[in-house]
Amino acid sequence: MKLLIFSLIIAKALAFSIVQSRRAMTGLSAAAAEYTPKEGETKINLMIDLDSPKVATMDEIEKGKKVYCRCWLSGTFPLCDGTHQKHNEATGDNVGPLIVSVKKS
Repeated sequence: MKLLIFSLIIAKALAFSIVQSRRAMTGLSAAAAEYTPKEGETKINLMIDLDSPKVATMDEIEKGKKVYCRCWLSGTFPLCDGTHQKHNEATGDNVGPLIVSVKKS
């Protein structure tokens, strides 16, 4: 019984820390200037323009739509190639692309 209660407490604490970590990563909590990586957090970008101090992409769209990568795993970065689907299956994550389209007049 004690083991069961202890397991439930640990599971709840872990779930809370994951939610807090996601909030920090998505900007829902402290401002970026105050953000401090948690123990065990690693880089998100492991392969795109690693020599650059910041990866920023500008693009213009005049018609149609573009699908942009948000998982940092696309072989066609900054455009999405669907690699996030394999990542989601392997990790249980729910990351998807950013889809930008032009409003039809």
